[in-house]
Amino acid sequence: MPIYEYRCSACHEQISILVRSISKMQMTTPRCPHCGSQDLRRLISRVAVVRSEEARLESLADMSTLSDIDENNPRTIGHWMRRMSAEMGEHLSAEFAEVADRLEAGQTPEEIESTMPELDIPPEDL
Repeated sequence: MPIYEYRCSACHEQISILVRSISKMQMTTPRCPHCGSQDLRRLISRVAVVRSEEARLESLADMSTLSDIDENNPRTIGHWMRRMSAEMGEHLSAEFAEVADRLEAGQTPEEIESTMPELDIPPEDL
């Protein structure tokens, strides 16, 4: 059962529609659940590629993926954290997501640790 993504031309919301039957989809016109408009433009969706754990670990070991990380720039570290999480197929915990958000906003690890003592990061890891 495919999922189609659309952008509503009226309210500009992006929506996803699960298609249980191709024939039903061809006979109906989808509506935007936000504003009710039928003026939807179908988007090209991302696809998921199933890879083995070995293939994922190999790609993480590739040093060229680290070339855009500047250890003195918190924004690149936050972006790298998200990329590694996605690569491992792990969802970010709320705490992890907050740290990544703050890094991407430019806060230093030291600033984050001072306002989030529950992280309990050893000083040598800062």
